[in-house]
Amino acid sequence: MDQQPVLTPEGYEKIVLELEHLKTVRRREIAARIEYAKSLGDLSENAEYASAREEQAFCEGRVLELEDLMKNAIVVKHSVNATAVNVGDTVTLESSGKEFQFQIVGANEADPTQKKISNESPLGQALMGVKVEESVVVDTPRGKIQYTVKKIQ
Repeated sequence: MDQQPVLTPEGYEKIVLELEHLKTVRRREIAARIEYAKSLGDLSENAEYASAREEQAFCEGRVLELEDLMKNAIVVKHSVNATAVNVGDTVTLESSGKEFQFQIVGANEADPTQKKISNESPLGQALMGVKVEESVVVDTPRGKIQYTVKKIQ
């Protein structure tokens, strides 16, 4: 890994829960599917068996990925009196007379549909360390856009 992954406490908790689910529930479900597929007979032409084995490989790969993430991640604590934008902060921005609100999260937690943007995205990178009433210009597919930080919480 080039850079340590960054997670909010909420993001870390989601990973813990997903890992627990994969190790307990999903592993049992997949094992049951494999056993059922074996009971169908010839494994060389058994699509159900092949599918269950693929799912098992995916599940085990995800378990390894999550364990590695948990081992290497930096969990950032949200600062109540933040004076500059950092991971974990919710930022209110103004651009062209409109206000936007985003939470800055690590790349593994980013979900623009939930207004969670990565600290590694162009906007996230530009905002890191910026204070209230300071502006940044971000190069976007639609051109350069200026954002002014209105609130950090």
